[in-house]
Amino acid sequence: MTALHPSSEQFQLEAVLAALGHPIRASIVRALSSGEERFCGAIVPDVPKSTLTHHWRVLRESGVIRQRPSGRKLYLTLRRDDLDARFPGLLDLLLSDEAFGRTAWHVASSG
Repeated sequence: MTALHPSSEQFQLEAVLAALGHPIRASIVRALSSGEERFCGAIVPDVPKSTLTHHWRVLRESGVIRQRPSGRKLYLTLRRDDLDARFPGLLDLLLSDEAFGRTAWHVASSG
């Protein structure tokens, strides 16, 4: 574990579900679901930076994302392998349109 990123053994289901339960954070997870590392400023550009800072922290501290600084930029990746190992099927369920229809997950990802 680092000071910023919990090890997968430290993931708490309640913290992960709380992190994934907010529409903005859900849209961030959807954007990162391809597995590619993304520059944080390009994921949800219409949200104020101060608001995003809070959401990055919640996602990071719950173990959902990993942050990597590079100069003045911050890059994010979804910790899918760690989440799948700790909570098998959780992300697949939450990312499936069939499971939630037009919920906040779908609305947030479609803009």
